[in-house]
Amino acid sequence: MDSITVRSRFCETDALGHINNTTYFVYLEEARIKFFQTIGFDMDVKDWRFILASTKCDFVSQGYFNQELEITSYISRIGSKSFQLEHDILCAETHQLIARGNAVIVYFDFQEQRSKAIPDLLKAQLNTHFRSEKTEYS
Repeated sequence: MDSITVRSRFCETDALGHINNTTYFVYLEEARIKFFQTIGFDMDVKDWRFILASTKCDFVSQGYFNQELEITSYISRIGSKSFQLEHDILCAETHQLIARGNAVIVYFDFQEQRSKAIPDLLKAQLNTHFRSEKTEYS
């Protein structure tokens, strides 16, 4: 399981001082980028092979300005042409679950404009981050 930390900024909060719901998707994107780098993919758009087919975030408890968050990421499903990446967003200090997100990512050929089968080497890399059981927060 991979993880990153982010600190919420003032501009990411709403009038009540809570982290705005749209901000969580920015955090999830940052975690996805780190995950792709971990499995050996740079953010080179000339050689990019993935599209985001779906993303979701469940808001479990409130996050606040200047709170340090830990975002853990792992794979929960690997199909023939897509995989699902899960994220838990926790308060880094208390480990309380703040939000839970996921993304369905499709292996894609941009020249042919169609999905392709995930290569065996990539499947092997994804399997090293696979968790069939739920985390304690799921």
